[in-house]
Amino acid sequence: MDAINSLLDGFAVALTLQNLGLAVIGCFLGTIIGALPGLGPANGVAILIPLAFTLGLPATPALILLTSVYYGAMYGGRISSILLNIPGDEPALMTTLDGYPMARKGQAGEALALSGIASFVGAFIATIGLVFLAPLLVKVALLFGPAEYFALYTLAFATLGGVASRNQAKAAIAAAIGLGIAMIGVDHQTGVPRFTFNDVYLYDGIHFLVAIVGLFAISEVFLFLEHRGEGEAGAGRLTLGRVTAPLRMIRQTIGAMLRSTVLGFIAGVLPGAGASLGSFISYTFEKRLSDKDNTFGKGDPRGVAAPEAGNNAAAGGALVPMLALGVPGSGTTAVLLAMLLTLNVTPGPLLFQSNPDVVWGLIAALFLANVMLLLINIPMVSLFVRVLLVPPRFLMPTVAMISFVGIYGISGSSFDLIVMIAFGVLGYLLRKLDVPLVPIILGVLLGNEMEKNLRRALTISDGDWSILWSSPLAIGLWTFAIVGFLAPLIVGRYLRPKIADEELGEGADPD
Repeated sequence: MDAINSLLDGFAVALTLQNLGLAVIGCFLGTIIGALPGLGPANGVAILIPLAFTLGLPATPALILLTSVYYGAMYGGRISSILLNIPGDEPALMTTLDGYPMARKGQAGEALALSGIASFVGAFIATIGLVFLAPLLVKVALLFGPAEYFALYTLAFATLGGVASRNQAKAAIAAAIGLGIAMIGVDHQTGVPRFTFNDVYLYDGIHFLVAIVGLFAISEVFLFLEHRGEGEAGAGRLTLGRVTAPLRMIRQTIGAMLRSTVLGFIAGVLPGAGASLGSFISYTFEKRLSDKDNTFGKGDPRGVAAPEAGNNAAAGGALVPMLALGVPGSGTTAVLLAMLLTLNVTPGPLLFQSNPDVVWGLIAALFLANVMLLLINIPMVSLFVRVLLVPPRFLMPTVAMISFVGIYGISGSSFDLIVMIAFGVLGYLLRKLDVPLVPIILGVLLGNEMEKNLRRALTISDGDWSILWSSPLAIGLWTFAIVGFLAPLIVGRYLRPKIADEELGEGADPD
């Protein structure tokens, strides 16, 4: 009952004209960003963070805007997947397998409508799970001491590659780079400058928003400049047809939606698993359960509903560890975590006590955003499809402008703009080398806290390292960290070929 009462208080916060307007804007912009191939929710949120600060938004409205962008981008990723056979982001990959064949059969509108309904079911039920699971996780988190928090941060880094990661070594290198960047600045305990090269601008360290916008947004601009706008595909050759899902199709897929929602939510709650794994597991499970006539991969509606419900449920599940423990469950929640820290709001077990208006206002806004997304996506899908016709040569200068104005508006320092460009070059090079960027962000975000908790634990134990695994909770976290790091090396070898087989062997005709 406490959760219900708190949620009602949250609706009182969310149901203001400003917050409702920001939710609508966030849903609309997020859907557009998700529809554009390659951007995805993490890039979308990173690009719009400067806008939130430029507008001078307080914590709750800013978080409502950006989480609405997050949910909207998860919805929008399906548009290019279904119409162009090009995933808007990784979680939308599995949607191409049956979504594009449906479009080729003249059912593009039905596939888009069905995916919107499945996304709503997955995200809405996951938000209900967030209401009840996050407060329970907070009670467990109150048992944490410095040693347990250090083990928890290690777990976050160990599992960040995810089960479907292509290369755990590259994920570990990226995390090390992030931790190294976090060390820049004056050591808070000894007052000694570290890695500053006697530059006074670096004494305060690298602001994580500068790193995030540079790595995600500016590197995207550099990639565009390299390709010079090649691959500007259009969606004009496909006809939408009827943009509604027949009742018969909804009845046929409702079981797949519910099953995939449960699987996706669990995948989202697990640190490092994320929406990509939720989408893949949901599709694979549903295929094995329901594909009696070998119709999956040939335009089966259940092959659209399952991954869409799974990846949107995972998006909601990923917010659980971020809010309750201060550990992001996905790349996008890592970016959201950076924004909260900038606003002096610290996610974790005390968030529900110290800032209940922020957390419960956010959760209430997520319910409203899901309803808005359903109402926006079905009647306005033809408008979002036209976004695919916008040439990137017009889009990328806008991204660069928002990034520069936003970062300068936050700090007023031209040095930060130079650092942002440097991170853009670094992000561009790392993406060319297929090194993931999210572990770098997590290292920048959590590096200082990880170091502080290690020092506190060793101070308490008078230098005895065994304190780091002296409690059952710490032992459990270390066990999960070891399993989480080794699992991709073992299970990933099975999953990655399966994903390739699904995409190539059962996907639609590439023509």
